[in-house]
Amino acid sequence: MDTSESSGTVPGAGTDDGPSTEEAPRRGWRRWAMDTRPLRRPAYRRLWSSTIVTAVGSQLTAVAVPKQIYDITGSSAWVGYASLAGLVPMVLFALWGGAVADTMDRRRLLLITNSGIAVTSVLFWLQAVSGLDSVAVLMVLLAAQQAFFGLNAPARNASIARLVPAGELAAANALGSTVMQTGLVAGPLLAGALIPVIGLPELYLLDALALSVTLWAVVRLPALPPLATTAAKRAGVREIAEGFRYISRHKVLLLSFLADVVAMVFGMPRALFPQLADRTYASYGEGLALGLLFAAIPIGAVLGGLFSGTFSRARRHGWMVIGAVVAWGAAITGFGLSTSLWLAVLFLAAAGVADMVSMVFRGAILLSAATDEMRGRMQGVFTVVVAGGPRLADVLHGTAGAAFGPRAAVAGGGLLVVAVMLALATAVPALRRYRV
Repeated sequence: MDTSESSGTVPGAGTDDGPSTEEAPRRGWRRWAMDTRPLRRPAYRRLWSSTIVTAVGSQLTAVAVPKQIYDITGSSAWVGYASLAGLVPMVLFALWGGAVADTMDRRRLLLITNSGIAVTSVLFWLQAVSGLDSVAVLMVLLAAQQAFFGLNAPARNASIARLVPAGELAAANALGSTVMQTGLVAGPLLAGALIPVIGLPELYLLDALALSVTLWAVVRLPALPPLATTAAKRAGVREIAEGFRYISRHKVLLLSFLADVVAMVFGMPRALFPQLADRTYASYGEGLALGLLFAAIPIGAVLGGLFSGTFSRARRHGWMVIGAVVAWGAAITGFGLSTSLWLAVLFLAAAGVADMVSMVFRGAILLSAATDEMRGRMQGVFTVVVAGGPRLADVLHGTAGAAFGPRAAVAGGGLLVVAVMLALATAVPALRRYRV
């Protein structure tokens, strides 16, 4: 690793890329507002700006695919099968993509994979306008698109540490996470409003057009070749396995992954939202209750991002992760015990804020604690954990809800998150001691 990586600086920092990270503390309301220092770095600013467009555009396809499959089959089961068809290639290619990102110029890999995602969006549009009505074709295209996403995400996330100084990693993660969470709220709402106006096929085309913005941003990035002479020369099973061995040798990385697994698997109750809306909160109107339950966590995360100045400058990143996961578990417990819909939404929004804090600092730890030649593989594992955890939670909470009732399952899961996270933090001090 070269000196620009070890010292926490990037080429150009403090010169034409913007002022140095040493600056007077922000005062008044500015100390609460989102930390926008990373946007002074032109390369990061371009990448982040493109995310604003694609965060919404990707959700258009995320809504259009299950809607089209349901229109063709009339079966929710097929919608579930399609989700599985997308998950498996995404997991496999994310692990491989992390290894690939450590062997080649990450800018080149981003160009290839973003082009692939854009092509699949165009193919989605073509099959829709042609009236093909083939579930098999939709599932193949979805699998291909998720495979490209699996290759893309590790390179994109690993590149951030080369575009901003180490002291701004938390702020950069807050900026990126806020945009993505905003897309989770605005994208489905926009899709629902556009389908009756322009039709389903055009949602795919809008996503493809949005991806052209991302391609423009990636073209403008600097070259991002491997820095270390010891970087892997190939991306095979051995290199993927080395990534897992690297995690096992660095306890702070291992604990950061386990923290997310604990929070999501035991504490993500979205599988029970329909049942809670139908039974516990039916007096408020099932449709209203269901919409509010699904929207509350992303809205809380966005609010947390907008006020991330309160925490993005913290240096004890380990304690921030521990505190955020415990707060998530406590908020989910409160949600499970709530009989008032508005109180439930408040607890879920609080959980969203805690999730934002956890995302920011887990991401910062992965970028700062791992060497550049391993960052791609760390981000590959991170992508798998983020995608797989909530899906495991759906199975666990669905089963527990059927056995013990939805409220007991939710509250019990939240308490389990608190207990397990505190036990891990006590047993393994590496995360408590970690600071940037």
